[in-house]
Amino acid sequence: MNNSSIRTEEWTASHGILLDSASFLDGSIDQETKKLNADIHEILSALPPAYTLAPLTIREASERGEGLFPMKRLEVIKDRAICGSGGDILLRVYIPETINAVYLHIHGGGFMLGRAHHSDEQCFRLANACNVATVSVDYRLAPEHPFPAGLDDCQAAALWLANHMKEEFGTSRLLIGGESSGANLSVATMLMMRDQHGFSGFSGACLNYGVFDFSGTPSSLNWGENRKLILTSRTMEWFYDNYAPKDLWRDPRVSPLYAELHKMPRALFIVGTLDPLLDDSLFMAARWIAAGNEAELAVYPGGIHAFNAFPTALAEKANNRIINFLKEAAATL
Repeated sequence: MNNSSIRTEEWTASHGILLDSASFLDGSIDQETKKLNADIHEILSALPPAYTLAPLTIREASERGEGLFPMKRLEVIKDRAICGSGGDILLRVYIPETINAVYLHIHGGGFMLGRAHHSDEQCFRLANACNVATVSVDYRLAPEHPFPAGLDDCQAAALWLANHMKEEFGTSRLLIGGESSGANLSVATMLMMRDQHGFSGFSGACLNYGVFDFSGTPSSLNWGENRKLILTSRTMEWFYDNYAPKDLWRDPRVSPLYAELHKMPRALFIVGTLDPLLDDSLFMAARWIAAGNEAELAVYPGGIHAFNAFPTALAEKANNRIINFLKEAAATL
């Protein structure tokens, strides 16, 4: 693959194609995925929308293990703290037996929800499957800490790793990635590291169903409120309003689709066809390539937002693609 190529993938694992229209047809969605989507729509239709609740209420429910994404905290994981502009920043560190690289993970949650320890099982699995020391940053959350607080914390974690990972983990190879808002913060972190610290040493970026344009792409603006598949148009606007004022919604640090994207690493973009953020990944993958970078785009029929967090064959397919990407990026000299 040359440095300006793109690979896309259906859930059937075909390679080397431009976007296949069949991937977007209802007939391409497997029955297990259709059932999951119907069940999630039914569950969320019976609950109050997230934007009617206080963020603290949602966070407390998550800590009790409630909701669609129950978390299991692993006690074998170690916490450590580094200094940041807003005080100490907690890092969750997952150490495999063999370390080929360090993977900086940035969790999702609309910039308002989630904690690093909510991704314990995911990060532990990636660390051991990919031979990467995985570091998940517990960044500050909006609305209590709006932009740029969370980004500042992620940038501080990246800078600390760039300066200390060789002595801490025995490698100078650094990967980065996250899901949803975490994918946004991953790109923004790489931009800040490049522009403010002259660091373009990331070896790979795993960007799962990210939000890259707060001002809205067609798929997000046209989504509406009727399809309750994790996100709705109003829920997304609620997240964005609490993170950054509207006059910054096209600032590249907030919406990295508008950034100069030169000197970015090889990236994997994962997204499902029933995600309102579909266009964010389609557009960003294209801009990534137009800037002279290498990208892979994996599009999954019927995948909703965060589809790979559920126990389905579609999720396994996507998660295996992520593992293979990170493992290869970690081992490539």
